[in-house]
Amino acid sequence: MADQKKDKPKQNQINIELDEAVAQGIYSNLAIINHSVSEFVVDFVTIMPGIPKSKVKSRIILTPQHAKRFLKALNDNVKRFENAHGEIKDYEQPPIPLNFGPTGEA
Repeated sequence: MADQKKDKPKQNQINIELDEAVAQGIYSNLAIINHSVSEFVVDFVTIMPGIPKSKVKSRIILTPQHAKRFLKALNDNVKRFENAHGEIKDYEQPPIPLNFGPTGEA
């Protein structure tokens, strides 16, 4: 009977699997956020000096409710990080001109 309890997942417990390729992660130093009535789209990009063209490395699509939860969770984590390691400096950077493909001409 004790063995049955070990094998049975607890109620409300989520089993999440992280495969090796995803666990490696993708570096990003730019996030571009767009939204519609029904979703938020976050594109993660890596921009490198001297390289004029960059590609979106990952796109995450969230419902508005999940976007708000994500904002709260990220804010909470930044506060905990700063409490442990000091304030994160936010250096002003010039705006990056973004080009998402060909531009229309009349």
